Amino acid sequence: MHLSHTNMTEKEIINIINKGEGISVEFKKAENKLPGNLFETVCAFLNRNGGNILLGVGDDKNIIGLNADLTEALCKDFASLSNNANKIDPVFLLHPTVVDVQGKKLIHVFVPASSQVHKTNGKIFDRSSDGDFMLTTNDQVSQLYLLKNSYYSESTLYPFLKEDHFEEGIVDKARAIIRANRPNHPWNNLTGKEFYVASGLYRIDIKTGEQGFTLTALLLFGREEVIQSALPHFKIDALVRREDTERYDDRENIRCNLIEAYEILMNFVARHLPDKFYLENDRRISLREKIFRELVANFLIHREYTNAGAATFTIWKDRVEIKNANRPHLHGTLEPGNFDPFPKNPNLAKFFVQLARAEDLGTGINNVFRLLKEYAGTVPVFREEDHFLVKIPLLAEKLKIKVGERVGERVGERVGEKVGEKLTENQKMILKWMIADPNISAASLAEKVGISRRKIETNISKLRKIGLIKRIGPAKGGHWQITDENFYVEMPPPTEKSKMKVGEKVGEKLTENQRMILKWMIVDPNISAASLAEKVGISRRKIETNISKLRKIGLIKRIGSTKGGHWQIITKHKS
Repeated sequence: MHLSHTNMTEKEIINIINKGEGISVEFKKAENKLPGNLFETVCAFLNRNGGNILLGVGDDKNIIGLNADLTEALCKDFASLSNNANKIDPVFLLHPTVVDVQGKKLIHVFVPASSQVHKTNGKIFDRSSDGDFMLTTNDQVSQLYLLKNSYYSESTLYPFLKEDHFEEGIVDKARAIIRANRPNHPWNNLTGKEFYVASGLYRIDIKTGEQGFTLTALLLFGREEVIQSALPHFKIDALVRREDTERYDDRENIRCNLIEAYEILMNFVARHLPDKFYLENDRRISLREKIFRELVANFLIHREYTNAGAATFTIWKDRVEIKNANRPHLHGTLEPGNFDPFPKNPNLAKFFVQLARAEDLGTGINNVFRLLKEYAGTVPVFREEDHFLVKIPLLAEKLKIKVGERVGERVGERVGEKVGEKLTENQKMILKWMIADPNISAASLAEKVGISRRKIETNISKLRKIGLIKRIGPAKGGHWQITDENFYVEMPPPTEKSKMKVGEKVGEKLTENQRMILKWMIVDPNISAASLAEKVGISRRKIETNISKLRKIGLIKRIGSTKGGHWQIITKHKS
């Protein structure tokens, strides 16, 4: 399991310590080993409102610290035990992280509230402001079950829901995403029912004896018609209302499972909102993706799915508005530091975290506040009432776009131009020829661009340094890859003066999906049909149909074998 430092800052950890222990905060000494009563607190937090556990802090708020040589091993042990039914039943995978506070090592773990009742060592624990306490009477246990069943609709059992009701290949796809992001994830070694039980998607109601898949499983994996049979009101409307504010300029009516819905919404965002060049820890990140990954995941995770209220994602001229059916835990405006994270669908949230499509509860909102200042120079509004409403103000001047412009036609993000980086004509020509032929050599570039090989190599070095290109494979057998996702396909051919755009031949107008396929082939010539399906937000069968069309009209060709080759964009057209 990959372990990293927590997303919480030292200041945020100190704020938790200063508030002291309570119903949602627990400190434990643990210099060289995990405390023996640790999972009593984990169990209590899961059964009540969730909370933060800090290892290496005394009850008196004294920061003691941990043995620095053992912190990673302790984290691994903690995570492993949380996935062990002999320690916590049902299992609930947790991700402890290391944090440096005042020069000492601590371990922090956020434990969300669960929609299920959990035991540790066969005993049920609950939480109060005084700490953990064991439930000893049947009445106490019954009250806890009633609380969970009345609040968390995601745990509703569907005894007749079967794997045959899931979208074909969707479970394998989800597991592949988890495996790609976390190669050592403990779920990777589980098969069939073991995986569903460990992920909280299949459970037994110990009061009635009923067992089966839950509403969460149906939402994540179900075929559209099966979801509609259980939740006839289920749909998500994604709208663009820049020009036609009464109806819409563009729309996605989404009724599919949440794995695919996430991809469709992210593709919708990529089509209609700009991105910006941004460095974080000397690494280029997509501000648009970071911000809207959190917002889209939050949109899907925290909806009350038994409520027939509308779920809308609307892009206006000056803002993005997201509205969701809700069962409020709080009322009013949420800001960092003024609310305790509370999951509406904890198992659904947990699964999205494992997919790396969401952060641990609470950190996502903090990230949106932090990054939106860089992206749009504005502050988001999160408001919880009977509906959950999010407003993301957009300043056109800050984003360097003209209202109504589509992605790929934006001011300040033309081909060969990154914010803060103006490229020379020679560098632009080099980039164009690399798209036309990813295998092109320095000698061929010198001939086509009309400058010396030494100048070609100097310019290539510059393009690599600013992160626009990288070399895949060896110097002689590899190829060039354009690494900037803002390097759009609306680009003239490298040698001919033509009024045509790449992706447009006489008599041939391409669809948005076909343009997106071309864009991703430029970004990654080795991209597979499966990856294209995920990024474009359509089925693999539709990807293959569109690729066949693009090959037929002569816009792309395959270089090398199906598995070992790459795609080449053909940009030379007769005018």
